[in-house]
Amino acid sequence: MSEVRFRENASRGPNVREVEAEGHLIDSMILPKIWDRIMELGGDFEVLEFRVGRRKTDTSYIRMLVKGRSPKHLEEILREIYLLGAVPRELREVRLEPAPADMVLPDGFYSTTNHPTYVYYGGRWIEVEDIMMDKVIVVYPEEGRACCKAIREVKKGDLIVVGEEGVKVRLPERPRESIGVFRFMVSEASTEKPSPAIIRQIARDLFEIKRSGGKVAVVAGPAIVHTGAAEALATLIREGFVDVLLAGNALAVHDVEAALLGTSLGISLENGSPSIRGHRNHLVAINEIFKAGGLKAAVEKGVLRKGIFYECVRRGVPFVLAGSIRDDGPLPEVIVDVVEAQKRYREALKGVSMVLMLATALHSIAVGNMLPSTVKLVCVDINPATVTKLLDRGSMQAVGVISDIGAFLPLLAQEILKLKDEADVCWET
Repeated sequence: MSEVRFRENASRGPNVREVEAEGHLIDSMILPKIWDRIMELGGDFEVLEFRVGRRKTDTSYIRMLVKGRSPKHLEEILREIYLLGAVPRELREVRLEPAPADMVLPDGFYSTTNHPTYVYYGGRWIEVEDIMMDKVIVVYPEEGRACCKAIREVKKGDLIVVGEEGVKVRLPERPRESIGVFRFMVSEASTEKPSPAIIRQIARDLFEIKRSGGKVAVVAGPAIVHTGAAEALATLIREGFVDVLLAGNALAVHDVEAALLGTSLGISLENGSPSIRGHRNHLVAINEIFKAGGLKAAVEKGVLRKGIFYECVRRGVPFVLAGSIRDDGPLPEVIVDVVEAQKRYREALKGVSMVLMLATALHSIAVGNMLPSTVKLVCVDINPATVTKLLDRGSMQAVGVISDIGAFLPLLAQEILKLKDEADVCWET
């Protein structure tokens, strides 16, 4: 991992700091990011020493001066570079201030990124647990722990990290070996990329993650049902490739509608024609689930006999449904308190190695904000803006695929089954 250290040198003046960095600086694009940020902010730098690693496992080293127009300008530059892995060479403990009230932060609080983060406290570096972007860091001195918290979770007296002093961020580096479709940091989305080849590689990566004991989450939108791809997702669940499903009310409603009535939004999934009185079919589906007492009860009573949520219940795959103002019903399992739904999403995502984001813009971006940059993401949507928004929000570890989910998901399921048959393996979720 790269670590950038800034060393003060009084003889150089208050507008200059000496900087050193060591790690896989070149192939992981860490050094260009540092230089770019310095120049974007109107600063300057001077390289004093530069050693390049000779083999792929060797690290590189640079020592340079960072210059600002004034002490304040320099501090602004350093503050930004901290987010790229900078720490002062003269280690100082992280500064803590108590929260003045529940859900109130002290001024100058540190706002997190989604990269692995450490705080220097008690003479040692402590890794921040449950790291997510746009949160705060709470330190528990008695336990020697630090964790990431949302504003609503902060209690009066919690010791909040203030400022950037004593905080170290580590950006992901390019792996020394190939990792399939997950090239370093980001794969820019394009409609011109060879989708079949990408799907085969995603299938291989997913297969290997599951075979090595990793946890896979799926974030899914109702277009999966509308496009006729529900059976493909049900197959992935049935075959043990999904460990948790995150969605909204609509996916469940239309999955049930498809299972009970063969339609989605009143349109026949067999021939694509509107069904008679089809506009009420999703309400019929909701009513049947209410009569049964919920999705799980509907499966147990034999009301629901196929589909995505049938396979979840049958296989014991947990699902979390987050409500919205648009929901009809909503179904009994839908969490209508958005704060509680967000909390349940975060709990469900703990320990995941890979997330498939399938045809849902808001849920994908929301989940991306909850994950550390070490979790692999695959975002599939027919709208390029969805993938772009996810990347722009900071989920730079995402692979974007611009594709109709109705074409993508069946091919992915087909490739997964092929790999499973070739390997002749099985596992439990």
